[in-house]
Parts: sequence; structure tokens; C-alpha cells
Amino acid sequence: MATLKEVKVKIVSVKKTKQITSAMKMVATSRLRGAQMSMEAFMPYASKFAEVLGSISGNAANDASPLLVAKEEVKKVSVILCTSDRGLCGGFNVHLIKKAEQFIQSELQGKDVQLICFGKRGRDWAKKSPFEIEDEYLDVVGGKIDFSVASSSGQKMIDSFLEGAVDEVYLVYSEFISMAIQKPALKQILPIPSLEDVAGETQVDEDSSNLPEHICEPSSVTLLGEMLPKNVFIQIYDALLQTSTSEHGARMTAMENATKACEDMVDELQTTYNKARQAGITADLMDIVGGAEAIKG
Repeated sequence: MATLKEVKVKIVSVKKTKQITSAMKMVATSRLRGAQMSMEAFMPYASKFAEVLGSISGNAANDASPLLVAKEEVKKVSVILCTSDRGLCGGFNVHLIKKAEQFIQSELQGKDVQLICFGKRGRDWAKKSPFEIEDEYLDVVGGKIDFSVASSSGQKMIDSFLEGAVDEVYLVYSEFISMAIQKPALKQILPIPSLEDVAGETQVDEDSSNLPEHICEPSSVTLLGEMLPKNVFIQIYDALLQTSTSEHGARMTAMENATKACEDMVDELQTTYNKARQAGITADLMDIVGGAEAIKG
């Protein structure tokens, strides 16, 4: 049985850990609010862009841009993996990596797969995997995300796709549903699945007659040539925003659980301390009574 001193040292240690986890929870909560505001502020722009793109697509064919044309034979595939740069966020990164790994093993068997990693956790996993790391972007997710990061990385992927260096591009990220729920998501961004799918991303009725009509000048094909690459940038930027928000939400939940675990541990240790202290007092009393009886005898 542990001595009183050992139990007391453990209690002090756990209380200090509780202070750290509680502070980290407050920091994560503060950062979550900022990341969530950025994500929600971007949603109207992304929604309106998809709405306009869906309206213009009605006047153009699905082969109006090479970004819409699927390759006859898919040999090389790029997978963009969005994870965090830091840990202490529960199973957040594990679930994202598992999602990418399962997708590659089930859907991309026999194909040449290369990874584009946003975040150190995904990069560290990719280094141990048999897949090639095409590019990596560190210290992006978790802080303030600049749209230029999405546009520059997206342009590289578009150039690779048009040059034939890659046949398909997929995006693995964390979809933010609520502060307590974040789930891994998979999305194909190149070739762009279809203009109907792009239009379907807006919160409008499925009947195309409800889409507003836009007067196009120059032609719809010319506008699509400008808008489709931007649609790729928007998809990547939205994924980074959602992953960043999800990271802070997962860390807040993990630190809250850790704080509660510390409280439970302190209660258990305090009970153990009290029992050990009581046992020591009882033993001392027994010695005193025994000594007194021996003197009387």
C-alpha cells in the first residue's frame, strides 16, 4: 500500500495536470469561436458561387472545360489529406488517416497514389506509408488560413491534371457538424464530377427552373473556364476551414474529458489518502493502548 507521502504527491501532481487541461480547454474554446466565425463567414460566398456556377452550367455542355472530362484510364491519383499540426485532440487525426487509408486500400488498388499533406500529423503518417509525398503544407491548419494557400496548392493540382501527370484528385478532410461532432469526409475535386453536382451543392430546390438565370458576357464557356478553377480553390479552402474548426472542437472535447478524468482521479486518491491516514491513526492508537496495558500489567 502506498504511503501517505506518496499519495499526497500524486494528488498534487494530478491537480496540476487538471489545471493544465482546464487551461487548454479554455484556449481551444476561444480558438474554436474564431475558426467557426471564419468558416461561417465563408459559407455565403461559397454557396452563391456554386449557385451562379450551376446557373451558368445550364448553357454549357459537360465537356466545356478539360477540368470536367474524366480520363479514359486512371493510373495516377493524388489524395489531399488534411490533418492538424498538433496533437492532444483525441482521435481526430487517427480518424482522418484511417479514412484516407481505407479509401486508398479499397478504391485505389493497383493505382499509383501520391499524397498531398496539410498538417504535420498526416505528413508523419505519410512518411511511414508506402505512398509518395508529392507536397506538404505545414503550420496551415489550426491558425488563420489564407486563401492564397488554397489557390496556390489548387493551381498546382490543376496544372498536374491538365498536363496528364495525375488523373484524379481526392480530398480527405474533417466535416464540422457541431462542437461535439466532427466526421471524416471524402470528396473528389478533379475531374470536377459534373456541373449538375456543382449546382446541387446550393441550398435550392432540385428543379433547375428555380435557379436564377444569369446573363453571361462573355460566353458561358469562357466564364466556366474562369470559374471552374476557382471552384477547386473554394473546395480546398472550405475543407481547410472545416478541418481547422473541427480540430479545435475535438481538442476542446478531449481536454474537457481529461479535466473530468483528473477530477475523478483526485477523488479516488483523496479517498485512498483518507483510508491510509485513518489506518495509520488506528495503528498508533493500538500501540498506545497496548503500551498502556503493558505498563498496568
